[in-house]
Amino acid sequence: MIPRLPSKVSVPLPAAGFFQRLVEAGFDGDIENGPASRTAFSTDNSIYQVEPTGVLFPRSVQDLQVVAVVLAEPAFKGISIAPRGGGTGTNGQSLTSGVVVDCSRHMTSILDIDPVRGVARVQAGVVKDELNRALKPYGLFFAPELSTSNRATIGGMISTDACGQGSCLYGKTSNHVLGLRIVLMDGSDFWSRPLDPEALAAIVAREDRVGDIHRTVERIAREKHERIAEIFPKLNRYMTGYDLAHIRRGDGCFDLNAVLCGSEGTLAMIAEAELNLLPIPTHAALINIRYEDFNTALEDARDLVALKVASVETVDETVLGLAKSDIVWTGIARFFPDDPGSVTSGINIAEVLADDEDELERKLADVTAALDMGANARHAGYTIARGHADVEAIWSMRKRAVGLLGNVEGSVRPVAFVEDTAVPPENLAAYIREFRALLDGAGLSYGMFGHVDAGVLHVRPALDLSRDDHIRLVREISDAVVALTRRYGGVLWGEHGKGVRSEYVPEFFGDLYPSLQEIKRAFDPENRLNPGKIATPSAETLTKIDDLPLRGDTDRIIGNEIRSAFDNAAYCNGNGACFDFDETSPMCPSYKATRDRRLSPKGRAALMREWLRLLAEKGIDPRREATRLRRSTPLASLARRAFNSLNPANRDDFSHEVRAAMDTCLACKACAGQCPVKVSVPAFRSKFLELYYGRYLRPLKDPLVAAIETTLPLVRRIRPAYNLVVGTPAGRMIMRMTGLTSLPRLPQISLAKEAARLDVPVAKPHSIEALSPQERQRSVVFVADAFTAYFDPDVALAAIGLARKMGLTPFLSASHVNGKALHVHGYLGRFEAAAKRTARYLQRLDETGVVLVGLDPSMTLAFRSEYEGLLKATVLLPQEWLAANLERLTASPSVIKGSSFRLMAHCTERTNAPASVAQWQKVFNSLGVDLQAAQTGCCGMAGTFGHEARNRPIAERLYALSWKPELDAAGDADILMATGYSCRSQVKEIDGRRMPHPLQVIAGIVSENAEIRQSHTAAPTS
Repeated sequence: MIPRLPSKVSVPLPAAGFFQRLVEAGFDGDIENGPASRTAFSTDNSIYQVEPTGVLFPRSVQDLQVVAVVLAEPAFKGISIAPRGGGTGTNGQSLTSGVVVDCSRHMTSILDIDPVRGVARVQAGVVKDELNRALKPYGLFFAPELSTSNRATIGGMISTDACGQGSCLYGKTSNHVLGLRIVLMDGSDFWSRPLDPEALAAIVAREDRVGDIHRTVERIAREKHERIAEIFPKLNRYMTGYDLAHIRRGDGCFDLNAVLCGSEGTLAMIAEAELNLLPIPTHAALINIRYEDFNTALEDARDLVALKVASVETVDETVLGLAKSDIVWTGIARFFPDDPGSVTSGINIAEVLADDEDELERKLADVTAALDMGANARHAGYTIARGHADVEAIWSMRKRAVGLLGNVEGSVRPVAFVEDTAVPPENLAAYIREFRALLDGAGLSYGMFGHVDAGVLHVRPALDLSRDDHIRLVREISDAVVALTRRYGGVLWGEHGKGVRSEYVPEFFGDLYPSLQEIKRAFDPENRLNPGKIATPSAETLTKIDDLPLRGDTDRIIGNEIRSAFDNAAYCNGNGACFDFDETSPMCPSYKATRDRRLSPKGRAALMREWLRLLAEKGIDPRREATRLRRSTPLASLARRAFNSLNPANRDDFSHEVRAAMDTCLACKACAGQCPVKVSVPAFRSKFLELYYGRYLRPLKDPLVAAIETTLPLVRRIRPAYNLVVGTPAGRMIMRMTGLTSLPRLPQISLAKEAARLDVPVAKPHSIEALSPQERQRSVVFVADAFTAYFDPDVALAAIGLARKMGLTPFLSASHVNGKALHVHGYLGRFEAAAKRTARYLQRLDETGVVLVGLDPSMTLAFRSEYEGLLKATVLLPQEWLAANLERLTASPSVIKGSSFRLMAHCTERTNAPASVAQWQKVFNSLGVDLQAAQTGCCGMAGTFGHEARNRPIAERLYALSWKPELDAAGDADILMATGYSCRSQVKEIDGRRMPHPLQVIAGIVSENAEIRQSHTAAPTS
């Protein structure tokens, strides 16, 4: 039994009453200072880990003003704050031991879109891709591109002056900021916009903080303009933050936003922004060029830029190799073929944009002609991607490069600390040769990718920062790269901000650094805003790269063996892909429903990692505890678990914080497939729940859910009584008391009886072995899970009928326990025993040579994940089986006529079997049907999740996000299908609509006079 794990507060709490005082002063947002929130906000995408004292989630500008005013009170003079956006910074920009101010939960409104002027006004918490989705109907977009665009907030982009791919064409965030609504540390609410001389004169005459700021910045810009011109590099990626070189615009206006953009929350809190918008390019194409040598790719990039392409991105062999095992590769593999006799060590992706198709083709012809002739033909080959879908798919791979570098085995992994240097593009190839020599000399592996047209290449050396020798390398490599970058005329921070690397600011700014301090003093004289970053107001020191605690400090305590045993929880690198705002993206449903970062894979991984640290400090190996737990009987520990559950001394157990976050995990496994690092929350969640409930009592619903596969045969015998309970208000009230709700009724039809009537035998190894080889080759065993078999037997019967139409002999698997419900709820000992029995049975069937086909994607894919190491046989998904037997399918055109077909795939299927949707389309296409894949996220049911009363609000919220709009938009002639039983169950529960499985639709298409209905269908006959 694991011990109680009291949470240790590693930083001093704010002065007594600060959070209460905020409420008294009118703060209307959320305030969180519990251990779970502090843990979740202690990391970003950097190598550092700093626990804040609390987190504030303001709802309005007025809330930000309240924060500033309360901080100014004498009692709270020692408290500092740090604004935070998407939390994906690579240099600790928003990490603080003070209080985090996060606008991403509530300040997420797009306030105004003016398509005529091409201007949008948004709150700071709006996500970039969310804004662009709203702008698309107007033919406009917010241009600065970055790899984290689906979770990066506008406020965060402004704070780091973010940019990425295409910056040579579109510039940086600061190039598109028209106005900023900021809150200063005296509580002033001010709109900063470019000022003509008359407006500037009026503001500098003001006797307040705003006037003082403008007087200070104007004087520095005027008096130091020559020195500013000498020190600031003439780069596309000039120095971000306190940008003295661009205070005076070309039109003579004074623009304070040049100082604010890139200031990383050290000068003011950003509440709103007015942004310049651009027309969406009408036509785009990508030329994907392969090279045997990475340096050749870098050198060729200069020639590509000279050909006036819109942008050039480069990826090295390390990132390319990792991409090949990622979820996105299936959709883009054809654009990066293997070349016979050579290995691709680098690729250039050249973007071509045009206003019409003819212009696009002319530009492509110019570039490809240059690639094919003379000295330029140094590549191994190239492909061209046209069309929005293919272009976006390739850019998606490139965007995932940051996360992909964390998807390696072992404790030595690429980390960010010198990853965004910028040098003049003409110097890049020579600079990178020296950079690589530096890392090679240290014996380090690394990955490289980036924006070669702008002279920026992201470099992540692989280190294990739980090792003292690797910790020293952070300082040694950083100092060496600073020197190297300066020698080549570049900057250390070309894209991702300064953050903890601010110690190098005085070196780069030279004698202008005191001017930066003056600006900081004018905005924040008491150094309360993100202190230690970029500049200090007086003699305070800047944060050094080896001042802050490292993630590796925690990892060292946990140990490599435990880290590797918990499904990448400890290896989450904080890239934040799970914060994707898009409702149609599978990962992560609980975060989309709540906007609570604790309830995301990153948040849960952080909590799990802290839990493992606390166990390690007490000398507890969770693996051994699990083994001991499985050898004991639950009844023997019942009294002790009851005492622990009731004992007030256990209220501060950190395990409760972890459990609360795990409770809202849908176990959909989208993270296991879609996270670049493959953090698998359902896997480590099960391990945690096993140990947690070894100490505390389980809720009543858990044993009921865990036993469902074994009890369903018994429940089937009393079907009328069961249906009475789940189908009446009184019965549902009783079920809610057990923690369950929205349970489906059992249909009248029995799969076992219907299969017997249809002469479909149960698959027994010895019976199948008795068949001739030819008979076995024509046989198929449908592995019907308990949920499909008992609650939706029509699917299995449709599969049986379809198999016979294909000239095959169908069998049904014997009744078995898949065990997924056991696994999800942490009954791992019972799961292992059940899985071994089922695996033995399926393995024996497989050894006879027959094909095994599952019906439900989630249950079928459990045989490939949860059964890893237990089952060698492959249980095919239906579409995998059908795609291999297309020649056996013949369509009836009369059935297809007049209908449109849309597939709503299960999220586990989409993310863990990425080829699955394309396989369904291939099958339908062979029948003459153009199958469209609906873009939907999680339906909210997710196995048993949506049947638990406490989860029902989240389940219904998720359904409303993407499934309900899709269903509401369907017409009478639209045939909508869902592959997951839980998805069909959710649709029936909320909308009263019966959705068919694709097998039922296909069975109708290949059957004469069959009618495809969005309702109960009769079992097909042979």
